[in-house]
Amino acid sequence: MIEHGNGFNRVTRRGVLLGAVGAAALAATGGNAAASPLRPSTGRPRVLVATNEPWGTYHVSPLLAEAQRRGYQLTQLVPDRSQIKPGDPVPVATPEEAPAGDVLVVNGAEDWPADCAKRFSRLPLVASSLAYLQPVEAPRARELRARLRTITSSSPAEGRSFAKYLGQHRRIQIVGSPQTDGLPERSPQPDTVLVLTSVTYPDETGGAAPGTQLLLDAAARLQAAGKRILVGLHPRENPALWDQYEISPVPSVQASATAEAAVGIPGTVFPLVVAVGTPVVGCVDPALEVPDYLLDVCSSTIDTADAAVAAIQAAHLPDAHTITDAVGPVGGSAARLLDAWGQAARRGN
Repeated sequence: MIEHGNGFNRVTRRGVLLGAVGAAALAATGGNAAASPLRPSTGRPRVLVATNEPWGTYHVSPLLAEAQRRGYQLTQLVPDRSQIKPGDPVPVATPEEAPAGDVLVVNGAEDWPADCAKRFSRLPLVASSLAYLQPVEAPRARELRARLRTITSSSPAEGRSFAKYLGQHRRIQIVGSPQTDGLPERSPQPDTVLVLTSVTYPDETGGAAPGTQLLLDAAARLQAAGKRILVGLHPRENPALWDQYEISPVPSVQASATAEAAVGIPGTVFPLVVAVGTPVVGCVDPALEVPDYLLDVCSSTIDTADAAVAAIQAAHLPDAHTITDAVGPVGGSAARLLDAWGQAARRGN
């Protein structure tokens, strides 16, 4: 069962999400008589977070501003500080030195979050999908299910995938993605194509997605056809692979507002780029496995670089239902997510 939070009738969407698409979004996420509203958090919970990518602080960073405004204390649990870059704004701690917490949030059921859940067995437990996960039950999901107080996801489509990953049929609160809380005004520049990378090489922080060579070759074809290539790097991608192109100085969602279209390896950012109003073309490798909803938002998919130019020229947005199903509610998402965590913390006290 997927439950939509309240307050979405105040949402406004930019670009394609205006007009008919915006109306579809409201129909999908607001005015739902069966929905249980999320009450504003009145306390200041101390939240510990453990992610599938143990050092992947970029999953938590979009929440920092709202957490600070509300007085929430967020701390990401990491095995050590070896992979934390100097100046990273996300507070981190090892389990041994972690501050007292009121709730533990996991974004998956891989070894690190499952180990943290086992260690902090007395804390209320929340599962929040902060990045896409395969719709196949994780080996350690059953260790978490009985303890889960709350489950959240950004969109209905992501929620369905997350439910299968957790192997559960309980209610999921749909809160939206904090990365869409401030969607930019779309102002596409002529012949500008945003290239959305994934991660070429796995490391201790997380795995990789195949398809980088195809994407590199596609970018070369597009540049040869006169397109300006702007690269939106995955936080863990090696920038040296792309140094022959212009690297976006701003996050990919913001950069997408300046592009006529985007091409990349399908990932969590794809629905967010579509929410801005920019169509996306997916580079698919035979070894690539992603949930169907990430492919559904693509204008088309390519498996050869020679198809890139034609695919970009014909790029278009999916229909309104597909967008809203994959994107979820826009605006106020960080607040809704923190509300859900705060409620779980209070119920555990």
